Amino acid sequence: MSTLSSSSTLTEIQAAYDDNASYLEDGSTAKCKAFITAVRLLIRRTAQQVSNSAASSSITIDINQYREELRDARKWLAANGGQTAGGSGTKYLSIESFRS
Repeated sequence: MSTLSSSSTLTEIQAAYDDNASYLEDGSTAKCKAFITAVRLLIRRTAQQVSNSAASSSITIDINQYREELRDARKWLAANGGQTAGGSGTKYLSIESFRS
């Protein structure tokens, strides 16, 4: 079960993102799943554009980076024994190098 929920603060979500970003280096499917959850929440909660008319300032955040990281994490998870939403979880046997 995920440690993140609807009551998680943005700071907690960002910490989970940072803590689990090393899933590839660690070879951890558990970290990858936690990273995916953190990225999904960041996409949901990150404002794409903020403006302040009184100060005439504007901030635009490109969340495509998060989407790319989400896509990469899902691919890694599927290739490393984890299941992603919508994945069949089917494994295929290969005897390609049987006689080697």
